Amino acid sequence: MLRNIDTGCVVAARVLVADSFLTRLRGLMGRRSLPESEGLLLENCSSIHTFFMRFPIDVVFLDKNFRVVGAFPDVKPWRILAGVKGGIHTLELPSGVLTSTGTIAGHRLSYDPASR
Repeated sequence: MLRNIDTGCVVAARVLVADSFLTRLRGLMGRRSLPESEGLLLENCSSIHTFFMRFPIDVVFLDKNFRVVGAFPDVKPWRILAGVKGGIHTLELPSGVLTSTGTIAGHRLSYDPASR
């Protein structure tokens, strides 16, 4: 589970983890959607693309302590987001989650890997 410590909101109840080259490369490609309560954490990945995706997503760049260093709502398919200074991990969320949870740069996320 990922929770925004600063707002108290749950950002993702279920977190899928991409922690290898192949799982990061595959990402969300080929999926029809990302359920509202799910997120994809790309570990050790500081830039992404949305090529071959079928839906927009919210993108969050996180530092090593899971502090938000960049937040990009509603990223459309066929885009590239280069890394943000200090970004170590990338979190992909359903479009609208950043707005509904009030998550912005500077906020801290709490990650419970037991919910993997």
